[in-house]
Amino acid sequence: MRINRAALGLGVLVLPALFVAVDQTALLLALPQLSADLGATNVQQLWISDSYGFLVAGLVITMGTLGDRFGRRRLLMIGGAAFAVMSVVAAFASSPLTLIIARGLLGVAGATLAPSTLALITTMFGDDRRRGQAIAVWAACQFTGGALGPVLAGLLLQHFWWGSVFLAAVPAMVMLPLAGPFLLPEFRSDRAGWPDLTSVGLSLLAVLTTVYGVKQLAVEGVRGVPVAAVVVGAVVGYVFVRRQLRLESPLLDLRLLRNRPLTAALVALVFAGVAMAGTGLAVTQYLQSVLGLSPLASAVSFAPMGLAVAIGTLAAPALTRRVSRTSAIAGGLVVSASGALLLVAVGGVFSLPLVMASIAVLALGTGPLFALGTGLVVGSVPPERAGSAASMSETGNYLGGSLGFAVLGVVAAVVYRAGMDGTSDSLAGAVAQSRHLPAGQGAELLHAAREAFTSGLHVTGVLAAVIFAGLAVLVATMRPARRSVDLGRTPAGRAGARPTCSARTTGDGVVRRAGRRGPGE
Repeated sequence: MRINRAALGLGVLVLPALFVAVDQTALLLALPQLSADLGATNVQQLWISDSYGFLVAGLVITMGTLGDRFGRRRLLMIGGAAFAVMSVVAAFASSPLTLIIARGLLGVAGATLAPSTLALITTMFGDDRRRGQAIAVWAACQFTGGALGPVLAGLLLQHFWWGSVFLAAVPAMVMLPLAGPFLLPEFRSDRAGWPDLTSVGLSLLAVLTTVYGVKQLAVEGVRGVPVAAVVVGAVVGYVFVRRQLRLESPLLDLRLLRNRPLTAALVALVFAGVAMAGTGLAVTQYLQSVLGLSPLASAVSFAPMGLAVAIGTLAAPALTRRVSRTSAIAGGLVVSASGALLLVAVGGVFSLPLVMASIAVLALGTGPLFALGTGLVVGSVPPERAGSAASMSETGNYLGGSLGFAVLGVVAAVVYRAGMDGTSDSLAGAVAQSRHLPAGQGAELLHAAREAFTSGLHVTGVLAAVIFAGLAVLVATMRPARRSVDLGRTPAGRAGARPTCSARTTGDGVVRRAGRRGPGE
């Protein structure tokens, strides 16, 4: 009975992850239609697409710690209900401003979901094997949702209005407050402490300015405002780190990074996100602008990337029965490097199957990292800090994706402009310009532009392969320190004074953790 309840509870937890991913990627396909319907300007379109991600990235650290103290199930149910309500508001928005505000509030609600669900999984599945399987299912749902989002959006937009894209997540979110009290355990720690408001402000400012600057660098190139935003984010981030190292109950326990395998997993998650996002950006543009596929056909052709990650994550726990966790992650990253190198061969008659094979192999290899690496991060801390660890993992994912769009996107743009001898800044610009030229000149310009863009795709593949190979070496060589690191003690405690925790269940069914401090604390 307990196993069945845990399985049903896992189903309740993974459905939001699936449909939030669907909601986020489906918007990309719906954006042109909703912009035309609402009369959104270019700037408003950017805020409609970015406000959600900005606020999720900025608040996920705060929400992870808040869940540890306030109650993970309670926070998850409140977040799910708020997400459902704001999805309906977004679906029936009558102006760009209403939609921007709704998307921003969706981001606030969305920030509660990932750290709460991951932390609850650690509570529900105590042993490493079952927890690893559960996290693999959770990660697979995330990536499957991301892959299916554009496809589902294409189907919905053929029969309904653009608001139907936002309504797809509502049934799953409604299930959280309805089924959560019966299937999910509550967990909160009296030792977690309330979030430090100064740290909340610093983390929000650091992440928002950094993500904004990086995204704008990808769009505008090296300009004053984006560079200044990145610098401000770095400075505020430094102040944030210094404050966390001094606080007795930090918002983000950076002492967890003393665990070498955990640090290697976090670094790998960030830079794998860089490689995947940069490659994904280049491939989606190649499918539409070079091969001339429709948005829906491009989404279907790109789906193998998300589906392959899902297969890789689901297979990861079985791999650990034959090889070590480190070997599984490192070996998978080598597979990803080989998949990225396939992009170098793209061009000619077999371009489409080569692209699809490349992104599928690349994504398949990252499965062990996303399943086992995430499991390592949330499983390496005491239960009362699981929300904080989960938020650290999710923040790394968002930063990695943003950096990938910016860094590899800028590199591909530089290669493109060099191939065009500075006569064109983008493939989209060349396509627009060709329409105003005589047929022969227009065809010649398009051919040159597509060749230049393909060269940029080749360079992106090489860089992604280098990143994956470097991460494989890092993971394989990053071993635990000889002296074990105490992940459970407070900053005020001295080395060797390890608290022992005991669990107790109160009358309201809430699992609490009470700590007994060691000598000298």
